[in-house]
Amino acid sequence: MPDKDTGGVGVDVRQWPGMRSEYNLIAASEGATRTGPHQIGVAFSSHRRAVYEVAGRTVEADIPAGSVFVTGREPITWFRTVETTEALEIYPDLALVAALAPGLPEIAPAAGSDGTVLAIASILQRVHLAGSTLSDLAASTLAHRLVGHLVTHYGDVRPTHPPVGGLDRRTVDRVIEFVDAELSGVLTLDRLAAVAMLSPFHFARAFKVTTGLAPHRFVMARRVQRATALLRGSSAGVAEIAHAVGLSNVSHFRRVFRDHTGALPGQVRENSKIGPPEPAAGVRSSRRADDPVLVPER
Repeated sequence: MPDKDTGGVGVDVRQWPGMRSEYNLIAASEGATRTGPHQIGVAFSSHRRAVYEVAGRTVEADIPAGSVFVTGREPITWFRTVETTEALEIYPDLALVAALAPGLPEIAPAAGSDGTVLAIASILQRVHLAGSTLSDLAASTLAHRLVGHLVTHYGDVRPTHPPVGGLDRRTVDRVIEFVDAELSGVLTLDRLAAVAMLSPFHFARAFKVTTGLAPHRFVMARRVQRATALLRGSSAGVAEIAHAVGLSNVSHFRRVFRDHTGALPGQVRENSKIGPPEPAAGVRSSRRADDPVLVPER
């Protein structure tokens, strides 16, 4: 998730009440780039053998799409990403962090999966891509939700006002893992609620309280994100990709894709610098382009 001053092919920065978000679309690079301190972000693109350094430790790892990086006080320096990088960085206002916890908590650097952060970042990703906006109330609600989650799960103190009525982190992660595994098929509210072991009504309400997204909106965001990864990293046709992400009606797929990204599938592929073609997920290979390989746990 490189800084905006590194020659990226597309950057959009938004200031919101309680946070700043930066959407980056960066060409493959062997040069060093940097993710700033005090951020929590999502790599929407997958990367093979990426090399980065944090807190004096150099890491080489395959990074699955949807991976979350928390920097705490330490920045991340990226030395090698051989694929186009699509990432969203969120910088919460430190005053808000201090207001939601006693003093300013120490945030532990981390890398891995976090379904709640992924869902919140997906909301902001769509805003950046579609050129739309959020109301001050909606943005500040997201900021409070994100910072509360950050302090609770990555901080060294408990939040002053912990969220109520939501799902615990393990349940959210379990549901999102299920969604990602089943994107090519039929996903219903009943199936997702069964994974969370809740009634459909209570699950839908609790999922939105936790992530800011209704379950059906999150599923559609993940379908579009998977499709984007396949457009950039595979040679499969648009119809094949639509089917692989559970949207077999190509016209509907194109409309949904443009609504989420502001572009048609063909435009995303044409503007992408992709490496050697790989089979699309669910089309000619049993391994998805963004299947987890290795994410270093901190």
